[in-house]
Amino acid sequence: MANSFTHQTHAYHVGDHVAVYQKIEEEGKLRTQVFDGVIIAIKGRGAGQTFTVRKIAAGNIGVERIIPVHSPRLDKLVIKSHGSVRRAKLYYLRSRSGRLALRVKEKKTTTTPPKSKSKA
Repeated sequence: MANSFTHQTHAYHVGDHVAVYQKIEEEGKLRTQVFDGVIIAIKGRGAGQTFTVRKIAAGNIGVERIIPVHSPRLDKLVIKSHGSVRRAKLYYLRSRSGRLALRVKEKKTTTTPPKSKSKA
């Protein structure tokens, strides 16, 4: 019951918007396919750990893909934005439609601007 995992020294959390690059073999040729969506669940641990990515396809149809973390077919993961959520599983997104189906609050950065010295 984890809400984060590590892949190639980067940490990924539930609620993150990611692009998953997978190697697909068709007719003897190897190509890369991109699946872009929100991580809604992370299950398991060790070699059997998986994560579920959900996106909205054409015609407002929700598509989910369960991907093993340690799969040799997993080429790379790119974080598009970090999400700030209060749940470990975001299954409630399944009941939403339209733009709200993937709406997750973005994490705010905690960097503060340097204080300026003013003479009064």
